[in-house]
Amino acid sequence: MKVLVVGNGGREHALVWKLLQSPKVQEVVCVPGNGGTATLDRCRNLGLSVTDFEGIGRFALVNNIGLIVVGSEVPLAAGITDALKEQTLTVFGPSQAGAQIESSKAWAKALMQTAHIPTAHAEVFTEAAAAIAYTATQATPIVVKADGLAAGKGVTVAQTPEEATAAIEAAFAGQFGEAGQRVVIEEYLAGEEVSILAVTDGRTIRPLLPAQDHKRIGEGDTGVNTGGMGAYAPAPIVTPTLMQRIQTEILEPAIAALQQQGIDYRGVLYAGLMITPTGDPKVIEFNCRFGDPETQAILPLLNTPLDELLMACVRQQLEDFPPLQWKPGAAVCVVVAADGYPEQYGKGYPITGIEPAETTGAIVFHAGTKLKQSQLVSDGGRVLGVTAVGVDLAEAIAQAYAAIDCIQFDAKYVRRDIGRRGMKAVGN
Repeated sequence: MKVLVVGNGGREHALVWKLLQSPKVQEVVCVPGNGGTATLDRCRNLGLSVTDFEGIGRFALVNNIGLIVVGSEVPLAAGITDALKEQTLTVFGPSQAGAQIESSKAWAKALMQTAHIPTAHAEVFTEAAAAIAYTATQATPIVVKADGLAAGKGVTVAQTPEEATAAIEAAFAGQFGEAGQRVVIEEYLAGEEVSILAVTDGRTIRPLLPAQDHKRIGEGDTGVNTGGMGAYAPAPIVTPTLMQRIQTEILEPAIAALQQQGIDYRGVLYAGLMITPTGDPKVIEFNCRFGDPETQAILPLLNTPLDELLMACVRQQLEDFPPLQWKPGAAVCVVVAADGYPEQYGKGYPITGIEPAETTGAIVFHAGTKLKQSQLVSDGGRVLGVTAVGVDLAEAIAQAYAAIDCIQFDAKYVRRDIGRRGMKAVGN
């Protein structure tokens, strides 16, 4: 089978890497891909936009692509699955209607309320003045979210009414474009965040290993939100008992609510959760695709062939699919970013040391890279994701940072505390 993966980040590199491990996968094409996918055996990049649905569809039909896996939320929100299915192509990823669960936080909140899914209380506003007036009556901290897609950066946890006002004004002033012309104001949830990525065929839903992302730019979870600075799996805070609660209180009701709205959701449902001090799971947000960088920590632990799992979802055969098989131990992915991310940062820096890093046993997933005249250079804010698998989390962390120390480029920035909360949870 030939597979096409849509996207150009570290998540897509990890998906391609995992798919190529299956004996049933002959070749993977990545649209548009990056410097890492360009150098994988049996993988090639195709220089089309992720929203060029006509071009992607034409290529897939001519080249007998058996499965299309959509990595990022932008094409899903724009309706790539609907467009490609009209051409009788097989696509893993929800429809445009289903992708609203990420593309509109207000829509997702309404769905959760209908399904009685535990989440923070929220109000939706289309005018800055009304939003500001509301926050003045609420306790702080309070959370201000752009309603639409903002590349993981549209959330402000305001510690004061002044911070909330500034976030609201910035959103309506166009900081996030159309995504910020409606805002969701939420109560602040205290506790520990976890990411539950689950695959579904629209009827049955299966969670992958629980992971924990590190959203803040600074060590100790300080500074502004980013797309994610690192992740590890499995997250020890999610016990088997808690995972069962997440399954029955959150994942299954969400799929049932989507069904009730006539939405056939076949893809990833990613639940960003807060585990409260009392041990209760509450939904912070839903996403309609694999997480980044969680995917880079989860997939190296998966023994089940990824192509078979995804095909079971698109064929609505997940109920009869065998239990997922996992490697023992733990994995961590640490993001190597360009200094200045997520705000102003440079591009085009030559990158060296990838090969020595991989000789340590780590896997280097490319995110913001490209090949320029055979030289690998930086081409984004999150440049690389260095993943290591260990017998335990401590070994994985040590191996990942040893590999990172081999990699060099100008203005390299790394958080040095990825996975530390997991270490504390197991008493280290």
